[in-house]
Amino acid sequence: MGTPGEGLGRCSHALIRGVPESLASGEGAGAGLPALDLAKAQREHGVLGGKLRQRLGLQLLELPPEESLPLGPLLGDTAVIQGDTALITRPWSPSRRPEVDGVRKALQDLGLRIVEMGDENATLDGTDVLFTGREFFVGLSKWTNHRGAEIVADTFRDFAVSTVPVSSPAHLRGLCGMGGPRTVVAGSSDAAQKAVRAMAVLTDHPYASLTLPDDAAADCLFLRPGMPGVPPFLLHRGGGDLPNSQEALQKLSDVTLVPVSCSELEKAGAGLSSLCLVLSTRPHS
Repeated sequence: MGTPGEGLGRCSHALIRGVPESLASGEGAGAGLPALDLAKAQREHGVLGGKLRQRLGLQLLELPPEESLPLGPLLGDTAVIQGDTALITRPWSPSRRPEVDGVRKALQDLGLRIVEMGDENATLDGTDVLFTGREFFVGLSKWTNHRGAEIVADTFRDFAVSTVPVSSPAHLRGLCGMGGPRTVVAGSSDAAQKAVRAMAVLTDHPYASLTLPDDAAADCLFLRPGMPGVPPFLLHRGGGDLPNSQEALQKLSDVTLVPVSCSELEKAGAGLSSLCLVLSTRPHS
């Protein structure tokens, strides 16, 4: 048997989508979100893209912004990717479901095997799915239901898939994430700690855990770059964001920390992992 984290493969591509002006107006796909500073949100998004490309060495693919899709930049909700398979999700909010179309085409063009969610009773937001490298945890939340979790299990049959109740308005990855190949990081809220305890009961694999003062700090991305000899990275909230969690993150000594800010995009409901899709295998050209 392998070790936890071995399935978190070496990354080669990242997919992001530009920030439309409609996001700044507070339209938020009818969600009543507050208005935000468009220029600042676009700067944050540009810095994220730059770090994915230059610091992590990934080939960056950027979809253009679409004014009809104010939450389009949160494309982490639109697909679950493992290996050469991409499960196209069915977001809980009907107004967000058109977001999957551009993502589907981009992933098809990269040669991934596309799996559709054909069940109209299923809902699934991608940021409710946490892949540890050995197994999937799917948060049962406002956004994702049991049928959505069953489709994840049907799609990725080589991995165990367990469901975790999410007792807050957040997605699962807004409460916890992978801080390394064998380390789960989680916020300090009751909801985050309940989720981590549930995962510990459900898993057969030992994971270390690290509690962070801020739940949003646990929404991070552990990435192995495709460049040989380069240590893994942890893309995490920083650059002035969540200062109370920065000292705790320094305890993750087996990764190179790459901080990025998304405090303005957060006003639209964006967590860090919702802002990009990372491919962990090299797609067919």
